[in-house]
Amino acid sequence: MQLLRQLSHWIAKFEMALAAMMALLISVLILVNVVSRALGMAIYWIDELAIYAMIWMTFLATSVVIKQRQTLAVTFLVDKLPAKGRYFLAVFSDLTIWGFALLLCILCYRWYDPWHFFQAGFNVLEYQSQTFNFIYSENTNTLGIKKVWVWMCLPLVALTLMIHSSVNLLDRLSYWKTPETFEQKGTSA
Repeated sequence: MQLLRQLSHWIAKFEMALAAMMALLISVLILVNVVSRALGMAIYWIDELAIYAMIWMTFLATSVVIKQRQTLAVTFLVDKLPAKGRYFLAVFSDLTIWGFALLLCILCYRWYDPWHFFQAGFNVLEYQSQTFNFIYSENTNTLGIKKVWVWMCLPLVALTLMIHSSVNLLDRLSYWKTPETFEQKGTSA
């Protein structure tokens, strides 16, 4: 458990650093875009790159927010429940997030279909003809890179969310005898 917790901690640090870099990149791209348009020399691929950086930043930051249990919550009714009731709802919440992460991992595996791509010898044309899955060949509109690299944030975040939510769920379940202690720890949902 300690190893999984440490892994989650280091992954979250990496995700936050990468999300911060994406936020900086977005700011620079928008500034360059404004200046280039004002000078009458618009650089059209900047818009697309800023959008993709924002997508990556959002997914990475969301994973960390869920790890740190800092998501938005309406607790009006939950606060009225006794400690055991709040605890069971918090376990249900953690279990739901874990289930979502698992489902996202499964869907990303089916979407990327790495096994069949490997069987096709990583030959995109052969893979497409066998599966009718065009994920590896579609290009972005102005950047000209493969969209699979933009979409790679989904399987990455699915895996990291799986790790973070597993740690959160195991932490919560370790307090099943004394749920009040977990709330006093300051990590209740």
